[in-house]
Amino acid sequence: MSRQLRVGGMVPLTTLDYPGKLACVLFCQGCAWRCRYCHNPQLIPPRGAEEIAWPQVLRFLERRQGLLDAVVFSGGEATLQDSLPQAMAQVRQMGFGVGLHSAGIKPAAFARALPGVDWVGFDVKALAEECALITQVQGSGVANWRSLEMLLASGVDYECRTTVHWQLIDPSRLLTLAQRLSERGVKHFVVQQVRTATMLDSQLSRLSVANALPVLWDTLGNLFPRFELRG
Repeated sequence: MSRQLRVGGMVPLTTLDYPGKLACVLFCQGCAWRCRYCHNPQLIPPRGAEEIAWPQVLRFLERRQGLLDAVVFSGGEATLQDSLPQAMAQVRQMGFGVGLHSAGIKPAAFARALPGVDWVGFDVKALAEECALITQVQGSGVANWRSLEMLLASGVDYECRTTVHWQLIDPSRLLTLAQRLSERGVKHFVVQQVRTATMLDSQLSRLSVANALPVLWDTLGNLFPRFELRG
């Protein structure tokens, strides 16, 4: 391919990043948003200090044929790289399923990637009108929710998930967000408690515990055929 995928990191084996599959995760370099709770801030710049060459990734995958079920393209935001569809096609030709973690930062780019995937873990950042409070980018909410609409219309298997830091989204807003997702036909919703060890915004509290909200979790569980609380 003319431009090779820029990979800023890799997890050789995971059972968590593609539900029900043994997978490898490729962390694609570059992101256009600056989410305040981002736990991989080293992946935000378009070029990384410790990138893994694409031919090296392919050699690794060749050795894992028959052992891994799938490859997950994560980030950063993988869809911002023009070479993503070709990279996914190469992985599929090797016999792997293809997963994608995305927030649909650019809907047109997200649409180009969708035909090449088997499953999407889609990050719904917040209510559309409040996304910029997290991403620090104006207009991000429109893009995030437009890409969600594309995903739901595509028929591709998915989960929608929202990362929660209670300084950025309170329980009432989370409930409103969940209600809007349910109204749009989302069937699988996951609430992820933020990882506070490393965050882009050092001013955010490292305490963000959500276990003591059983009524909220029960309510969300009644909105979706599948609801999960992680972290």
